[in-house]
Amino acid sequence: MAIVLEVNYAKTLGLPNYSSHQYSVTIRTELTDLTEIEEASTRLYALLQDAVDRDIQHIGFIPDPTTYGMNPPVTNAAGENDHGRGNGGNGSEPWRCSVKQRGFIERLVRENGLDKNEPERLAVEMFGVGAPQLDRPQASGLIDELLERHGGDRRGGKRPYRHERVPANGGGD
Repeated sequence: MAIVLEVNYAKTLGLPNYSSHQYSVTIRTELTDLTEIEEASTRLYALLQDAVDRDIQHIGFIPDPTTYGMNPPVTNAAGENDHGRGNGGNGSEPWRCSVKQRGFIERLVRENGLDKNEPERLAVEMFGVGAPQLDRPQASGLIDELLERHGGDRRGGKRPYRHERVPANGGGD
C-alpha cells in the first residue's frame, strides 16, 4: 500500500502601501513505509523552504505608492487613456483636468514668461493640491487667477478663487 505525502510551504511578505507578495510551493510524493514519513517530511519541508525563501526575493512590479490608485485615469474625448501623453504633458503624471485646460495653463506660462512652477505654487495656495491633481472646476479657477494676475481676465469680470462670505444681513452697516 502506497502512502501519499503532500508538503506545502508558503510565505507572504508585506510590501509598502498596503501591498503584499506571496509565494507557495507544494510537492507530492509516495512512500511505501510508514517509518519514512518523519524523515521525508523534514527533508521536503527544508527543501521547499529553501526554494520559497530564495525565489520570493524577486518581488517583481511594485506600484509607485505616491501615485498608484490615487486618481482615476484621465481619458480624452475619444475615451482613450491619456496618462499624461495626450493630456498636453511629458508623460510624467496625468492631470485630472481637461486636455484643453492643461494646454491653456501651459500656454499662459509660455506666453507670459512665467516660472514653470508658478501654476503649481498657485494651485497649492488656492486648493491645497498640486496642479495635476486639480479637477476641472479647480483648474478653471486656477486659469482665472493666472489670467487675472498675468494675462487679463478672459471672462470679463473678476472671479475670485475663494468664495467671499456675504453677511446674512446683506452686507449693509
